[in-house]
Amino acid sequence: MSSRDPGRERGRHPTPRPVGRRPAQRLFAAVLPPPSAVAELRTAVAPLRTLPAAQDLRWTRPEDWHVTLAFYGDVPDEDVRPELEARLGRAAHRTEPFRLRVHGAGHFGGRALWAGAAGGLDVLRLLAERADAAGRRSGVPQAEHRRFTPHLTLARSRTGAELRPFTEALAGFEGQGWEAGELSLVRSELPHSGVPGERPRYAVVRAWALGR
Repeated sequence: MSSRDPGRERGRHPTPRPVGRRPAQRLFAAVLPPPSAVAELRTAVAPLRTLPAAQDLRWTRPEDWHVTLAFYGDVPDEDVRPELEARLGRAAHRTEPFRLRVHGAGHFGGRALWAGAAGGLDVLRLLAERADAAGRRSGVPQAEHRRFTPHLTLARSRTGAELRPFTEALAGFEGQGWEAGELSLVRSELPHSGVPGERPRYAVVRAWALGR
């Protein structure tokens, strides 16, 4: 057996591997609804899943429902995340708790079906602006800024679908109000199994109480 290092054959050198560094994590900031709000929305959404073409949509799990404030993408754990968390903590402490409720429905073209929000939307938008600024000032590369539309994504379509029957069925929904009192940093874990239709899983990395 040869004792030569194959990484040094023909002028090649082994690629050094970082020691003790954790990989980047796919992160976003969000407000999470309480279990009571999730339960009543789940009841309202159940009939939509029996409508024609419902089987062609990828329905999100109720336990994953949330209002995204800012999406950060892949954040280098060692380099950027500590600064991002510090700035999100300050953003939360500067923002007072506010009332929210799930209200009505809408869609983004034929790509996504969502439930809307009502209540303290001015404060929600302010918190979204602060979460977005926390990412930019921490050095997180972010896509072009888009107008904030508060929503909870219910289903998605890869090819584009006619979603008006779904939004019309949910248009009159009015959930009970709750107090939004936390800002959460959430990790999105993309599927690696290759199973068609498998959805990402979400886990709260850290949360901060508002106004404290």
